[in-house]
Amino acid sequence: MFKQLLQNVKERLYIFNYLGTLLVITGLLMLLPLIPIFVYDEEQSLFTFILPAGFSLIAGLGLQLGFPLKKPSVRGAMVITALGWILVGLIGGVPYILGLKKSFIDAFFESVSGFTTTGITVFEHLDSMPKCILFWRAFTQWLGGVGILSFFMAVSFRGGSIAAALFSAEGHKVTVARPAPGIFHTLVILWGIYGFFSILSFILFWLGGMSIFDAITHSFTCISTGGFSTHDASLAYWQQNHIGHPWFLELSTVAIMLAGGANFLIHYRVLQGKVKTIFTDFEMKWYWLFTISAVAVIMLDHFVAFAKVEPLDLQDFFKIFRISLFQVSSLITSTGYLTVDINSPFFPALSKQVLMTLMIIGGCIGSTAGGIKVMRAGILFRLFSLELKRIIRPRRAVLPLVVSGKIVESGEIYRIAALVWGWLAIVMAGAFITAFFSDLDPWQALSGMASAMGNMGPFYFSVHKMASLSWVIKLTYIFGMLAGRLEILPLAVLAAILFRRL
Repeated sequence: MFKQLLQNVKERLYIFNYLGTLLVITGLLMLLPLIPIFVYDEEQSLFTFILPAGFSLIAGLGLQLGFPLKKPSVRGAMVITALGWILVGLIGGVPYILGLKKSFIDAFFESVSGFTTTGITVFEHLDSMPKCILFWRAFTQWLGGVGILSFFMAVSFRGGSIAAALFSAEGHKVTVARPAPGIFHTLVILWGIYGFFSILSFILFWLGGMSIFDAITHSFTCISTGGFSTHDASLAYWQQNHIGHPWFLELSTVAIMLAGGANFLIHYRVLQGKVKTIFTDFEMKWYWLFTISAVAVIMLDHFVAFAKVEPLDLQDFFKIFRISLFQVSSLITSTGYLTVDINSPFFPALSKQVLMTLMIIGGCIGSTAGGIKVMRAGILFRLFSLELKRIIRPRRAVLPLVVSGKIVESGEIYRIAALVWGWLAIVMAGAFITAFFSDLDPWQALSGMASAMGNMGPFYFSVHKMASLSWVIKLTYIFGMLAGRLEILPLAVLAAILFRRL
C-alpha cells in the first residue's frame, strides 16, 4: 500500500512544475502595484508588494527547476486547477497582511473573493486605503474574470493538448462551441474581447466623471463582473457627492455588466456580423427574459408598497426604473455593484426574493458571471415543460429535449442536474454552518452563502457584520467562492485524492 502511494506521488510531481509557472507569473504581476505606489507617493507600501512578489518568483523558479514537465491527465488538470486557485489566493492575500495588518483569514478571504470575482468584502473604510492596495484588489478581479489559468496559458504559450486539458478543467462550464478551432486562438479571441470591453469601460467611466485611477480600477471590476469598488458607497459614491455624471456612469456600468454576463461567444458572433444572435440565441432569450421580468416585478412591488405613502410623479418613475435596472443588472451578472443597498426599504420583501433568485441563477455560460447559469436554468425549465407534454401525449411519443436546434443528450442533462443539485446542496450546507456559528437570521444566513457560491457580492446584512463573523464561516465562504467559480468538480477531485479515494 505504501509503495502504491509513493508511486502515485511520483506520477503527480509534474503538478508542481505547473504551480511553479503560475507562481512566477503571479510574482511578476504583483509588481504592477508599484506604479500607483510611485504615482501617489506611497513609498511606505513598497515592501507590501516587493516581498510577496520576490517570494513568488523564487519559489516558482525553484518548483520549475526541481520538477519535471509533462502533459497532465484529466485528474491532474483538475488538481492543478484547484491547487492553482488556492495558491494564488494565498499569495494574493499577503499584501493585505503586510499593508493593512489584516489577519490571515481576512486577507485570504479578500484575495479569494477578488480572484473568483465574487466581490464579498470584509474590508471597511475603502476611501482611506492606499491606492496600491485598491489597485491590487481590482486587478485580482480582472485577472480572475476569464480565468487565472487561461491567462497563465496565454502568457506562457502552452498550447495544444496541455492547454486544452487545463482550459477544460478551469472552464468546463463552457460547453458551447469555441470561437476558433485551436485552444490558443480561442484564448486570444477571448482575451481580445475582454480587453476591448476593459478599454471601453475605462473610456466611458472617465468621460462620466471618474478620476483616471477610479476609471482604471472600475474597468477592471466591471467587465470581470467582480464588483470591487474603491469607495464604501460603491457606484452610489458619485451620486451622493454630485461628482461627474452619475446617470451616464450608471447606464454605462449597466451596459458593461450585461456584456460581461453574456456568453463571450455571442460577442464574437456579433463581431462576425451576426448581430441578431443577441436576441435569437436560446440562452440570450432567457437572459433578457429574466432581466426584464425582474426589473418589472421590482418596480411594480415598489409602486404598490410606496404609492400610498407618497405620490409618485414621472421623475420618481424614472428614478425607480434606474435603480431597479441597475440592481437587477448587477445581480444577474453577479457583479455586485450597488447604487442602493439591497437591505434598504426601497426593496420590499418580494423584491428581495427576486434579487435572491437572480443571485442563484447568475449569468450566461461562457461569461465572467457566477451562479448556476442562465443556460442551465433555461434547460431545466424546458425539461419541465417537456415532462408535462409527455403526460398528455401517447406513451410511444418521442419528445427529445431540443435546444438551439440540437438534441441535448441524456448525459448532459444528468450532468446539469448533478451540478445544480451540488450547487444547491453546498449553499444549504453553508447556510446551516452560518446560522450555527452566528446570530444571523435564516434569511441572512442563506443570502451570505448564496452570495459566496454564486460569486455575487451583496448579501442581506452589513459589511461590518461580515467582517466580524467566525473564521469557520469565512473558511466556508472561501470554499463556496472557489467551488462556485470552478463549478465544484476540481475541488471534488482534489478532495477525493487527498482522502485517497482516487
